[in-house]
Amino acid sequence: MGNRRATAALWGVFGVVAVVSSVLVLRRPDWERLSDLHIYYGAIRHLHDGRPLYDFVAENGGPFTYPPFAALVLSPIGLLPEGVVQLSWLVATCAAIAAIAVAVGGAVTPARHRRPLVVAAIACALMLSAPAQSNLRFGQVSVFIVLLALVDGMGLTPARYRGVLVGIAAAVKLTPLLFVVFFLLARRWRDAGRAVAAFVGCALVGAVALPADSWTFWTGTFLNTSRVGNLASLGNQSLHGMLLRIGADGETFPLLWAALVLVVCGTALLRARQLEHSDRSAHAAVLVGCATVAASPVSWTHHQIWPVLAAMLLVGAYGVARRVAGAALLVVMVLSLGALLSPVSMTPGLQFLFENSRSLATITLCLAGFGGITVAAVAAGRRTSTARSWLRVGVAAVAAVAFFAVQPLPAGADPTFKAYSMADVHNPRYFFVCRGAADCADFGGGAPITFGVTAEKTKVRVNGVVDARVARLEYQSAPGGAARTIPLLEVYPGQWLFSFRSANLSHGRLTAFSADGSPIAAYTEELAVG
Repeated sequence: MGNRRATAALWGVFGVVAVVSSVLVLRRPDWERLSDLHIYYGAIRHLHDGRPLYDFVAENGGPFTYPPFAALVLSPIGLLPEGVVQLSWLVATCAAIAAIAVAVGGAVTPARHRRPLVVAAIACALMLSAPAQSNLRFGQVSVFIVLLALVDGMGLTPARYRGVLVGIAAAVKLTPLLFVVFFLLARRWRDAGRAVAAFVGCALVGAVALPADSWTFWTGTFLNTSRVGNLASLGNQSLHGMLLRIGADGETFPLLWAALVLVVCGTALLRARQLEHSDRSAHAAVLVGCATVAASPVSWTHHQIWPVLAAMLLVGAYGVARRVAGAALLVVMVLSLGALLSPVSMTPGLQFLFENSRSLATITLCLAGFGGITVAAVAAGRRTSTARSWLRVGVAAVAAVAFFAVQPLPAGADPTFKAYSMADVHNPRYFFVCRGAADCADFGGGAPITFGVTAEKTKVRVNGVVDARVARLEYQSAPGGAARTIPLLEVYPGQWLFSFRSANLSHGRLTAFSADGSPIAAYTEELAVG
């Protein structure tokens, strides 16, 4: 009776959070309500009008980035009013989150009498996590991709159809193709064959139905990752995004990234094979999913459901160390540490650590493999106890984090830097210093630059005005770093404004130059205001 009441209470919490989250999403301004779903909807309507799919650009600048088969799957939404599509999508997203919880619940606890309670708890935690909320907020397809790959990877589909769902999911979004490699390593030959056949079949269907768009996509569009946004922004918590934020660049970057992806994915896949052969198919599938998050060039928050599932499996595991690791991972995936710990997280090293915590946690999970590192350490040294092995791993991890946290960021590595252009002037946050030509003319007070600094949760924003003497504006995020040009925008006739943001301005320098290239004014200490 107690379990039933607790289960009902947890599902009640899940329902309340789902409804409240959905209502808050629907109350957002039109231009940012379910923005990704708005792109899907606009692209499908664009396609229904007989225009090229990949020529579509939404009002917010977002293009359609998925394969042509995805457009065929989404095609029915173009026949409905957008409001109906939005409401239906939110309901389907909440249902998919609940279905994922049901799939994982059996792996967390083998006891049937406790399973309903565990499933309800997983559903609540998953609904509260940042990735699930991001799927709701943006109207993303990612949660459905995870559900398909998870069910197939765990072997929950009938034996004769296993692999098909992975192939279909990969035809909509390419990252589940890593599961084909896992099937091969795990000697699930038929599953791998069915996955490849389903993927190729779906791609051929897309090619027959949309030949020109298929040619455009497969001959280059799918390699153009810049179409999905700034890959160095904090939302991209992949290994690729973290390397960009560190400041890695140049000719060596592709080789460095490829080598690290090979190590991370290779380790995760080999461990997943071991887990699969130990009848821990859920752990194996989730680990492969985490590897897709780490390895993909683009892993926005809504892609990161896999690490949340990994946290659930760790919390439900035997052993204090695994449960503590799971709880820590769950905290990272539910909360924004950079915002929560802003009073202490604005020093460069700590800020970088907090803002990349999800990327670092996912990579660590791929390398550790649900305790695989500790298992290997124990096997290598018979005289080393399990407790002592865990202690050594923990001490090494804490030492590495402590060392990294106090290191300054490389010059030019600036996780949240963005200089705004004329396309951004509709957002009042970016140009708050004055309103209208007369106001801006009086605002300057004769100084070459007049600006205001606003400290937000994880970044600092600078908005200002320049006078007629200023021809160019540059910002350096750290001594010795590359100078970044700040666009001067004629928002009002004859009045030039600028706006940019950065993770931390404590080492920054803002310099104004005249038309002949000579510096007029420089600001360093003034950037620390606010």
